[in-house]
Amino acid sequence: MTEFEKITLPNGMRVILAPLVSFKSVTAIILCGAGSRYEQKETNGISHFLEHMFFKGTNKRPTAADISHALDAIGADYNAYTGKESTAYHIKAASQHLPLLLDMLSDMLWDSKLDTAEIEKERNVIIEEINMYEDTPMRRVGEIYEQVLWGEQPLGWDIGGRKEVIRSLARKDFAAYVLERYDPSNLVLSIAGHYSRAEVDKLIKKHFAKKHETTATPYLPVVERQRKPSLKITYKKTDQAHLIVGFRGLPASHSDRYNQSVLATILGGGMSSRLFTNVREKRGLAYYVNAGVSGYHDTGTLASSAGVDLTRIYEAIKVILNEFVLISAKKVGDRELAKAKEYIKGGAALSWEDSRSVAFGYGVDELFEGRVRTQEEVLREIDRVTAEDVQRVAKFLVTNSKLNLAAIGPFKDSAKFEKILKV
Repeated sequence: MTEFEKITLPNGMRVILAPLVSFKSVTAIILCGAGSRYEQKETNGISHFLEHMFFKGTNKRPTAADISHALDAIGADYNAYTGKESTAYHIKAASQHLPLLLDMLSDMLWDSKLDTAEIEKERNVIIEEINMYEDTPMRRVGEIYEQVLWGEQPLGWDIGGRKEVIRSLARKDFAAYVLERYDPSNLVLSIAGHYSRAEVDKLIKKHFAKKHETTATPYLPVVERQRKPSLKITYKKTDQAHLIVGFRGLPASHSDRYNQSVLATILGGGMSSRLFTNVREKRGLAYYVNAGVSGYHDTGTLASSAGVDLTRIYEAIKVILNEFVLISAKKVGDRELAKAKEYIKGGAALSWEDSRSVAFGYGVDELFEGRVRTQEEVLREIDRVTAEDVQRVAKFLVTNSKLNLAAIGPFKDSAKFEKILKV
């Protein structure tokens, strides 16, 4: 049996089907090439705001309660997210409820009421969500870090948007954005789990084949002109400093993506990683410390996040930077390399036991790259990573011309941070 099947409907919409015959659940996810990167200054935040509005009622299900009651009545797990380059809506339920899942998703995306009264109420909800994140330094520091990287261009804007924009968006703005971004050629429907192939075919044709294709506008390419380390220190009275220090990285689909993933795992994946061992276990500088990668269409970042002792933040930054330098200066040993690979492969194996993870992974691949990576392909590419590959990518990334820092805490002077921000 094949891992997945790809179908392209006459209207341009792509469908990924991943049968998981031993499962009793099924997940349906709609992914759209919509997000803050596709916004204008005067509409920054509309992608996320619209995500909320899709749950506020359709012509068939007029209120938010009608939607939530219908899904709660079958014990469904449902939610949505908005990113910088994609927005997704997912519902997971027992397999026999797939007809409702697909009916609900198509109804929300293409027949939402976008009621003016609901828009007015939801403004306050969105603003309070923004306030919540601003009061959550552990999360907020990530947004500030991306501002340091990409500044005043769409990729550097906050996904939640600016409060003044949220207060000004009107129904016509939402309707225009739906028309622009939510056309079939810019959508991927991904279904994973236990289902009848014949039934799925009928349901897809019923709910998703009728819309006509239009053309979504492309993203604005990122501009990067960094020549020296850059930073932003945000003053806030806190009992713990939160920081992200890292380097401009690789695009999501770069040929070195697997090498970069292994590099990040060696540095900060798990409780036996270099950063966890040397920052937390040996020195007690932080409660949490990790490393990871974020990739977009044309850029990315490799970075370490940490929550550290206020009085020892400078020491923590030095230790973290030193680990980046060491891994670029000396090849990793066979044992450490093998452990990192198995860590990644083990995590992948666990995620593939969840229909939602499978549907999401395949759907994201199709949306961003126009192709799906099989499980075997991912594992094979991880196995191919060598110590030389890891060091080569580290040497390329770990340079002062790519180095960036964001930190939140009771710090009024950035001069000391500037002095130690170097590799």
